[in-house]
Amino acid sequence: MARGQFYLDKSNAKLAGVCSGLADYTGVDPLWVRIATVLLTLFVSFITIPMYIVAALIADKKPFSHYSEVEEERQLRRIQRRRKKHHVHAELSDIDRRVAEMERHYSSSNPRLAAEIDSLR
Repeated sequence: MARGQFYLDKSNAKLAGVCSGLADYTGVDPLWVRIATVLLTLFVSFITIPMYIVAALIADKKPFSHYSEVEEERQLRRIQRRRKKHHVHAELSDIDRRVAEMERHYSSSNPRLAAEIDSLR
């Protein structure tokens, strides 16, 4: 029984969300859809791999309005973790840049210090 438009379901995704989106679309448990996909790929045809890739590239992501509250919370936590990881990476890059600037400043004004720093590398 179709529930409307097919969307990639990132809240239950293992790879791109195609199988979980198909499971949501048909009302079947995602585990069974994944098992069927693997079995089709192994025993019937390898056409499922290109079809999966095409579906992952073409299909729209499931809008937040279609998620349950639990799924929405899970998605928001995932987004926050990604942002936090990006923020930490940006801070570390900034620290590296500032340390390199300090090293360049002190080594350019003190040739003996520059030689010592080069000997440590």
